[in-house]
Amino acid sequence: MASKMTTEPGSTGLSATAADALTPVADRIRERLRKAGRRFHANDNIADFIEEGELDQLRLEVAAKIDGMLQALVIDTESDHNTQDTARRVAKMYLMEVFGGRYHPQPPVTEFPNVSHLNELMIVGPLTVRSACSHHMCPILGRIWVGVMPNEHSALIGLSKYARLVEWVMTRPQIQEEAIAQLAELLMDKMQPDGLAIVMEADHYCMQWRGVKDMESKMTNSIMRGSFLKNPDLRREFLALLSNKKN
Repeated sequence: MASKMTTEPGSTGLSATAADALTPVADRIRERLRKAGRRFHANDNIADFIEEGELDQLRLEVAAKIDGMLQALVIDTESDHNTQDTARRVAKMYLMEVFGGRYHPQPPVTEFPNVSHLNELMIVGPLTVRSACSHHMCPILGRIWVGVMPNEHSALIGLSKYARLVEWVMTRPQIQEEAIAQLAELLMDKMQPDGLAIVMEADHYCMQWRGVKDMESKMTNSIMRGSFLKNPDLRREFLALLSNKKN
């Protein structure tokens, strides 16, 4: 005999699994984050809270919302051949590309012991930055240089891995100052160097494409950790070498 599903008074009569399936996937992910006490700001990675298959579901939900936005902008997506598939394309672009650093786990990075006890300044860059301003979702395009002062206990990573980690951190909606602080925290934790320095120079399309429409201005900022912060000679050496590379 088939078992009957029991329900509490006032319930919908659906099993927990069925009810969960009817809940938008964005709400399910959000609820997991809240239960875990985890922040989910625009520049946070939430990959640990997305279950298998949910990213495809989320893409469909985002596409539906984008289609609603296009309708609100009074764009006839049914007869306009240029925008008939725009919602799907934009949803895919956001989740898989330009904001991919939110939804995908950290790329694998092999670390090597510093067997040669290297303790001289290393500079990596320029590395290409592709990000987006969280205020207007406009592109931020620029370059990053990373200076590392290792010690005998530091873990070293391959050159290509710097580019992968930069891309992972930068492909999120954010502001430049917070972006390089996140990158510095990640590299310090992964490499444990004596010091770390990062300089980022970028064009902000929220100034060039809208607002004041100033095409010439750039934003440059730096962050120093460990020996770069404490040793002015090391900081000067890094910045002097960087000036030569930027010209």
